[in-house]
Amino acid sequence: MSLFVISFCLSSRSVSLPFFICACLSIYDSTWLCVSACVCPCVSLQEAELAAGILLDQGQTHSVETPYGSVTFTVYGTPKPKRPAILTYHDVGLNYKSCFQPLFQFGDMQEIIQNFVRVHVDAPGMEEGAPVFPLGYQYPSLDQLADMIPCILQYLNFSTIIGVGVGAGAYILSRYALTHPDTVEGLVLINIDPNAKGWMDWAAHKLTGLTSSIPEMILGHLFSQEELSGNSELIQKYRNIITHAPNLENIELYWNSYNNRRDLNLERGGAVTLKCPVMLVVGDQAPHEDAVVECNSKLDPTQTSFLKMADSGGQPQLTQPGKLTEAFKYFLQGMGYMASSCMTRLSRSRTASLTSAASIDGNRSRSRTLSQSSESGTLPSGPPGHTMEVSC
Repeated sequence: MSLFVISFCLSSRSVSLPFFICACLSIYDSTWLCVSACVCPCVSLQEAELAAGILLDQGQTHSVETPYGSVTFTVYGTPKPKRPAILTYHDVGLNYKSCFQPLFQFGDMQEIIQNFVRVHVDAPGMEEGAPVFPLGYQYPSLDQLADMIPCILQYLNFSTIIGVGVGAGAYILSRYALTHPDTVEGLVLINIDPNAKGWMDWAAHKLTGLTSSIPEMILGHLFSQEELSGNSELIQKYRNIITHAPNLENIELYWNSYNNRRDLNLERGGAVTLKCPVMLVVGDQAPHEDAVVECNSKLDPTQTSFLKMADSGGQPQLTQPGKLTEAFKYFLQGMGYMASSCMTRLSRSRTASLTSAASIDGNRSRSRTLSQSSESGTLPSGPPGHTMEVSC
């Protein structure tokens, strides 16, 4: 590990003149990860720490070469002893900012991000300012995109992760977890479809392509028909982002890779299954609701939580960041992290229902429903050995 000192000028509203800060940065394989303030004679320790925090909040973007091309990722925060990194992977038509920024900038999420270093991965060609790939470029398959992740972790010298993925990103993280189970402590999978497209799906996709543009097809993948028909400000924003994307040709390549994905072949109790704790998330009436329900049926019920979010549409991390943050905190607590975290948003809601179902002998099931008023402290946790379905 090597150290060097940088100085920079920070204009602050709290002081009348700009002041200079020195910050020491530890470098692991050329990666800026740890920051500590070194106080100049002209500033206080508090001002120096604030400046160092601002530097970290901006994130550090890196690219690493892999057997399947270069991949770009952005690191926020500093590694915490004996804690995994939170690694995110975005869906088609988005990058890490447009997919995850509303979630990770949400107020209640700050307690989480203070306790974990974050790595936001951009699929090749999806990062801001990415050049358009040349004609005939062979874009990596989703399996190959998953095989890029070990190169990222090796570059950063990280041993384990908690993955957070949406759509195509959820598939990629699941594929990675199947091949590298010892490095994945948990997964939050939003809108995952673990199945390959069947012949009927393929034919429908081809027919849709004859009458719809690539941006419209991707919007139909991201959002429900009700949302698209309503044409809210959110839909207008993301329609504009995708339609006028300067790297639209790259987006189409990522879209094609997603549509050509292989079946994950998950099997409850079988050899191919996710061995870590998993939280499945989907909005009610979302395009991928049936696929997520089917995925839930294929996973170990003792390790899987199923969160179906009301009034969230196709992208819960964009429309309901508060509810998703609260669920994420519970998930982390179940893994043994953030035991003292204060649960607020869901416990303040008027009611919260918790339905658990467990398969018995593969055919029979039993369920129970618990309701809790806002006066109660925290939501009850389900009994071990049950897949939890939470509607909020």
